[in-house]
Amino acid sequence: MYKYDGKEIMEKLSNRGYTTYKIRKENILPQGTLTKIKNGGNITLETLNVICCLLKCQISDIVTIEITE
Repeated sequence: MYKYDGKEIMEKLSNRGYTTYKIRKENILPQGTLTKIKNGGNITLETLNVICCLLKCQISDIVTIEITE
């Protein structure tokens, strides 16, 4: 299972100039996906890739993996 802090991701995006308005206006991510991120919901690897490209980071910088049985 993977976990991430949606508020932290949104803050990092904002610090790099990617406000929710800009992300929606430029069709980077849909509103539903932004809502999922803010609420810590399930998002796709494609979405994680977009976030990492915007933040210029690795997935491991924003996601933690919990080993479950």
